[in-house]
Amino acid sequence: MHHVSSFVPKSYILHAFAVTGLAAMLLAGCSGDESTGGNHAAKVSSAQPSSPVHSTEEESRAGIQNNSTAQSAGNSAAAVDEQPSTVFYEIFVRSFYDSNGDGIGDLQGVTEKLDYLNDGDPQTHDDLGVGGIWLMPFNPSPSYHGYDVTDYRSINPDYGTLEDMQTLIREAHKRGIKVIMDLVVNHTSKAHPWFVDSAKNPGSKYRDWYIWAEDQSRPVTGTSAAGSGSPWHTLRGSHYMGTFWEGMPDLNFDNPEVRSEMKSIGTYWLELGVDGFRLDAAKHIYEDLLSDKSTATTAKNVAWWQEFRAAMNEVNPQAYIVGEIWENSAVSVGAYLNQAFDSGFNFGLAETLIHSAQTEKDSGAAFTLERTYKLYSQISGGAFTDAIFLTNHDQNRVMSQLDDQPDHAAMAAAMLLTLPGNPFIYYGEEIGLLGVKPDEGIREPMKWTADGLSAGQTSWEPGRNNAANPGTDVESQQQLSDSLLERYRELIRLREEVPALRDGGIRDYPSGNGGIMAYERMTAGQQLLVIHNLTGSAQTMQLHPGTDGSIYSGILRTVGGKAGLSSSGLTLPAYTTVILESKSE
Repeated sequence: MHHVSSFVPKSYILHAFAVTGLAAMLLAGCSGDESTGGNHAAKVSSAQPSSPVHSTEEESRAGIQNNSTAQSAGNSAAAVDEQPSTVFYEIFVRSFYDSNGDGIGDLQGVTEKLDYLNDGDPQTHDDLGVGGIWLMPFNPSPSYHGYDVTDYRSINPDYGTLEDMQTLIREAHKRGIKVIMDLVVNHTSKAHPWFVDSAKNPGSKYRDWYIWAEDQSRPVTGTSAAGSGSPWHTLRGSHYMGTFWEGMPDLNFDNPEVRSEMKSIGTYWLELGVDGFRLDAAKHIYEDLLSDKSTATTAKNVAWWQEFRAAMNEVNPQAYIVGEIWENSAVSVGAYLNQAFDSGFNFGLAETLIHSAQTEKDSGAAFTLERTYKLYSQISGGAFTDAIFLTNHDQNRVMSQLDDQPDHAAMAAAMLLTLPGNPFIYYGEEIGLLGVKPDEGIREPMKWTADGLSAGQTSWEPGRNNAANPGTDVESQQQLSDSLLERYRELIRLREEVPALRDGGIRDYPSGNGGIMAYERMTAGQQLLVIHNLTGSAQTMQLHPGTDGSIYSGILRTVGGKAGLSSSGLTLPAYTTVILESKSE
């Protein structure tokens, strides 16, 4: 196992134990499990994340929800913990848009399609309206996915040039779009010059940049914490650590030169205008083996990312940093929100939302989030923003998980885009692209036209999952007022127009109906009630005062159908979302 090195403050380790105690108090009774997901971004393995533990309203919230109204009568409203947010769009450059006809998407292609994402004019309604894009790896790499980098300061020639990147950033900023990039520092490519020299020459300056068992007197044993079997791989009579795959040798972050170089790389891209980073495999910097899983290892990981964050702050204190911490445990994710990351991806919530859409049942997401955010606020001093999503490039696509049911996909989108935090949309999610593993199948070409033959259409991958999937393209859906694409556009506009949806905190609101999910969203100046009918039939629910006694007496907006509000209650058509405004008693 790794040991905590001298650059980890002892006070931080003590703080980590204290946070665990706080979490036990705050999260008692929350749904969700403590297991980890085993997949990494580049995955050779096709294993699926572990199934979540789902709870019904009766099971997970009984005794707490039933007493909520009585409790609220004697309590003053809790302080509002706002999360100013924007919607991000994840782009696999290779699959998005091809500007030069070689079948491979590129940076110029992304620039050409910026107006599809956000044209910069809030008066137009034919763009998605996102406020940020996450570019999956665009550095040189021998692999199609790019998660094994050979040069951290260059652009993959398939994607263009550094000038193309600068143009993309400039044009995105004109439209109010932030650009964050995938930064893969846990490991390099086996073909990276550092590793080539390290393997060839035991006296190389780069030898200690990697983890060689013989050099460090480490036993060649153990199981990878990333679920890929043995992390040890043989080369030239020695064994090196490759937690995910033999083609991805792990860097040795106990070496201060490695840490210094990675901070230099981060500041390089910020100085070029990038607005932040999505940090790949963030928890695996020191968590190499299953036996490494411990509070001390987490503390060591966090201490490194705090060091990284401090270096980035010297260039851009507003840089947005979101980490891939593939955990369903709020405690595990929360540790990284202490002066390291702005956000950690909420994998547990993603599973819960898809499960709710699929089963047409409320699975207690708001109840869990309200309590989780109390923990995150304590750890971060109120400075966190959740990173919420449905699926990403490592998981079977939403529409495939929902058995190609458009109504379920629309409700999954409605839940995602009315919750706190920065929602991340995986490219093609908004048109219902299908996709199942292996990984190439969930990263297929974006479909722009019905025939798939238009200029700009990428063709590096045949797109088998979507070959016989008519209507799953931008051209077709732009012509339909009830398309999934139009639903995404409507929901994003609604989110941007309504402050409490965009920036507000959340409180659970027991609906008394298992087919309805309801929660309050609030900023200091606005309070709303969001109600989703997840089912395929009309539902009625009785309204009751909110946690602070607020009365919800007016419909601000409906999405999907026309709701009715009367003294007898609220009636919601099938698959409909209603936003109600409050009036204080």
